[in-house]
Amino acid sequence: MINLRFFPSRRLALYTVRLFLTRSLAVLVALILVLMTLDLLGESGKILAVHGNGEPELWKYVSLRLPLLISRFLPFSVLLGTLIAFTALNQHSEVVAMKAAGISAHQMLAPLIVASLVMAGALFAFNERIVVNANRQVTAWSDNDYKPVPPDSGVLSNVWLLNGNDLLQARLVGGRNKTFHVNNLTIYDREGGELQQIIKANKAFPQGNSWKLIGVSIYNASMNMVRQVPELTALEGVKPEQLTLAKVDPDQLDFWTLKERIRELEQAGRPTDEAKAGLWHKVSSPLSTLLMPLLAATAAFGLARSGQVLLRACIGMALGFAYFVADNFSIAMGNVGAYPPFLAAWAPFMLFLLVGEAVLIRSEE
Repeated sequence: MINLRFFPSRRLALYTVRLFLTRSLAVLVALILVLMTLDLLGESGKILAVHGNGEPELWKYVSLRLPLLISRFLPFSVLLGTLIAFTALNQHSEVVAMKAAGISAHQMLAPLIVASLVMAGALFAFNERIVVNANRQVTAWSDNDYKPVPPDSGVLSNVWLLNGNDLLQARLVGGRNKTFHVNNLTIYDREGGELQQIIKANKAFPQGNSWKLIGVSIYNASMNMVRQVPELTALEGVKPEQLTLAKVDPDQLDFWTLKERIRELEQAGRPTDEAKAGLWHKVSSPLSTLLMPLLAATAAFGLARSGQVLLRACIGMALGFAYFVADNFSIAMGNVGAYPPFLAAWAPFMLFLLVGEAVLIRSEE
């Protein structure tokens, strides 16, 4: 008799979910340990090269990079963990026993889908509360050559702005309203396509309709000389909002802040395709954990004695990695305006959801 319930028995559901979670967690820990070690080996020399940096700064780097690695590689870990769990179930004939009890493939996957939804919600919250802040801090720190960065949660780094013919580079932008400031500002003064002078300032503050520059050095290209001045007034007509809107990185802003930035960009008549694609991707990316059990299900079905368990596991792995390639490609196309933002964020998810469901139905037949 066919079991018509959506879930199998409570014991089977808990058993499969436990296998799914423990294998996924084990793969995630192994991946993070290896990747974090390689990353730290590559960056430790740059961190320790700065005077005053030592072991605490190395641990600070690890604490900032870990959330980024967890967020990026959790879906990979779910894919590999599911493949390991399904392969083991198949090899021990547990899938055959479940089918003999009248449990369908969809019922076997149902507990894992629910667990994946919970995991996706947790990943979304983790990204919004921790990852965006860690990404902003570690990017600002690395852009500042691992020198101390002001403890400002809203700091932006390496901002470029075109002001008429002049080009502006702000290494660090932070603060709000009266506390708004720029550290390490460089102004490339150009006229007729030729560089006239380069103005560098240690700090800059808005002052009325212009900016007050402090600790200024001016390089004159025509005379090939540099002069130092303590203060300078420049950048008339440049508003602080132009600097904050010059760099809107979806990976460094939470969902609601990014939504507000998009509104400001639209009011300023600036392009918003990249920001909108990033906004929708903040939702679709965590939901990729939902696809992984579906794409890895090919490893669970079929007779183990047929000798094709490894082949089916490879097919499931190939489907999972194909999704990540398609997702990155689609987002890249959305960023340049080739795809509509909503389509760029959701098309790979919907496509591979249909592919996974088709493979699962075929497996049941």
